[in-house]
Amino acid sequence: MSLIPFHDRDGVIWFDGQMVPWRDATVHVLTHGLHYGSCVFEGERVYNGSVFKLAEHSARLVKSADLLGFTIPYSAAEIEQATRDVVKAMDMVNGYVRPVAWRGSEMMGVSAQHNRIHLAIACWEWPSYWSPEARMKGISLQVSKWHRPAPDTAPTASKAAGLYMICTLSKHTAEQAGFQDALMLDYRGQIAEATGANIFLVRDGVLHTPKPDCFLDGITRQTVIELARRRGYQVVERAIFPDELPTFSEVFLTGTAAEVTPVGRIEDMTFTPGEICKTLMLDYDALVNGRLSLVQAAE
Repeated sequence: MSLIPFHDRDGVIWFDGQMVPWRDATVHVLTHGLHYGSCVFEGERVYNGSVFKLAEHSARLVKSADLLGFTIPYSAAEIEQATRDVVKAMDMVNGYVRPVAWRGSEMMGVSAQHNRIHLAIACWEWPSYWSPEARMKGISLQVSKWHRPAPDTAPTASKAAGLYMICTLSKHTAEQAGFQDALMLDYRGQIAEATGANIFLVRDGVLHTPKPDCFLDGITRQTVIELARRRGYQVVERAIFPDELPTFSEVFLTGTAAEVTPVGRIEDMTFTPGEICKTLMLDYDALVNGRLSLVQAAE
């Protein structure tokens, strides 16, 4: 992972309708998004020069802002074009894209009805970290003490910056204890997700995954479900409690950054990444790199 700080890099960032030098893409310290969490974002991947599922990500960004009570002053189509423009300007082949929208600094306080809404889009190099063989070793998860909130206590269907505070706390605690990530339960004590990825569990050839009723229904999650069903695997979306964990043989995570990542351990329970996980990992890799279409996946 690069140690170059994100504020001090070469290149350009699309910022409120124009390309600006990377180091000049700054906001004031009293911006509302920093103080009150009125900020939404997306995480997208560039494969071979194209952003995977760009339309879906752009639409979700607009929806997330709506759920936080503000309107991004650009349509989803305009956001898509701006994203393509910055990827081209950065000559990005394989990388990561971060669109972010937030309330500005015109008003400081809980109420910010007249603050300007800003939008920026940045991208940087992000090659695949692991080969499929290396990923098959599986990562380790610690169960977090923090729970995903109920949908009537936070805008849980949005990709809002404030919802990730407990993810940072959970991941830091897990890493300090020697784990690589954290498994988060929801407000009912059901299995929810990892800190930035959805989770799937396999038992007797059937895929089980939590219902996304208080956390994001990830775009990668949706893609993997479609790939699995086209492979003939049964996928069951349901409530899953932690005491079921020993009954599963395979566990894996899905997300823009995680792609399809096997889990080898949760606390003191071990899992063996197997055929279903490997198949979906390879299918997803082929799909995002243009070697497979969802039509072909069905054949």
